Amino acid sequence: MLLSMNVFATSEPPLDLTIHWVGYTSLILFVLAYILVMVEEFTHFRKSKPVILVAGVIWGLIGWMYTSQGLPYFAEVALRHNILEYTELFLFLLVAMTYIEAMRERHVFEALKVWLINKGLTFRQLFWLTGFLAFFISPIADNLTTALIMGAVVLAVGAGNPRFVTISFINIVVAANAGGVFSPFGDITTLMVWQNGIVGFTQFFSLFVPSLINFVVPASIMHFSIKNEMTTSNQSKVNIKLGGIIILLLFIVTIITAVSFHNFLHLPPAMGMMTGLSYLMIAAYFIRQSECKSQQEGFDVFRKVANAEWDTLLFFFGVIVSVGGLGFIGYLTLASEAMYLSLGATYANILIGVLSAIVDNIPVMFAVLTMNPDMSLGQWLLVTLTTGVGGSLFSIGSAAGVALMGQSNGLYTFVSHLRWTGVIVLGYGLSIGAHILMNAALFDVPV
Repeated sequence: MLLSMNVFATSEPPLDLTIHWVGYTSLILFVLAYILVMVEEFTHFRKSKPVILVAGVIWGLIGWMYTSQGLPYFAEVALRHNILEYTELFLFLLVAMTYIEAMRERHVFEALKVWLINKGLTFRQLFWLTGFLAFFISPIADNLTTALIMGAVVLAVGAGNPRFVTISFINIVVAANAGGVFSPFGDITTLMVWQNGIVGFTQFFSLFVPSLINFVVPASIMHFSIKNEMTTSNQSKVNIKLGGIIILLLFIVTIITAVSFHNFLHLPPAMGMMTGLSYLMIAAYFIRQSECKSQQEGFDVFRKVANAEWDTLLFFFGVIVSVGGLGFIGYLTLASEAMYLSLGATYANILIGVLSAIVDNIPVMFAVLTMNPDMSLGQWLLVTLTTGVGGSLFSIGSAAGVALMGQSNGLYTFVSHLRWTGVIVLGYGLSIGAHILMNAALFDVPV
């Protein structure tokens, strides 16, 4: 039954609503909702609220239209398919966020931050170290958490050097976004591509060198704008709480479990992540027992679940269901024909990366997956690369950039990032060129 439902959901719907008032209304409502998402920093109106409302309205209109035509089953199956896609993504991210929150509470990240601050490095050395750490941590943790940790280090050390803070923040955003591309766990877009079975786990590693070029080229140019002076900050040592290292190791084991479920058992990776959540829950029991004996407030894993980024998780629901509705109406078919048939896959994928600098890359990538253009493995890796690193072109193009703007106390802004967009564009272009040259054979490999 599930197989037949999936086949049915991906077939062409019987009604073309692209030139119907239902289609126009749905498209306008989604655009208005996304404008509210983009100005969240100024309105403080949580991004999940407008997109969830619009998702309900879009599918309500679709359901009403299909029911009035005596075809309710078409819309029902399509929506169930969208909800299933979201559920797998939701469970995966919920476990990852719970682990990150647990490690944060156990002071794993705080200990790393203080260790970096107390190293006694020069500003240039710290610039490169925070950049490389952002690049190599983001493939395991999400780029938002990575950027915030490295940003805290830069602020603590460079409080009296605003130019250093500004340039380092730009470097961290570029590095975190680039590092998230060559791993299924580094970004939501790579996770979606992997979970859909389009790119295999090890095949993402083909993007390592292009991703590295995307980070290193702008950093090498920005390097000369930082004075090679010694830092003077110093902070007291932070001890990792009981079980912190164990939780870090269990997180790595959880990732291995998810990969094994997907690669060897051909089961959804979300099931592997949920199995990994049980590792944390069992470990939390023993940590809590030990802490209660020493009169401490016990470690509570369910508080970590509660502290996950629920606004982000619900935002993904609104986006995936809304974009799925627009795809069912027929707009994504039109967009696919306009881009992939008219421009060709390479230019279309490069343009999609630029678009992700303005619009969040999650709906952009989900739209591409919904369009499902006939592309080779090399082209799918190209769009994975461009949507991942394209967000670095503007400060508002990624969660990392938006978060650091809020953390910087006015030292890192849209305009300050824009001044360096030229060198970031250079890295963007060279990374694309590197992928096309180095992975040329993959452009002939069908998916």
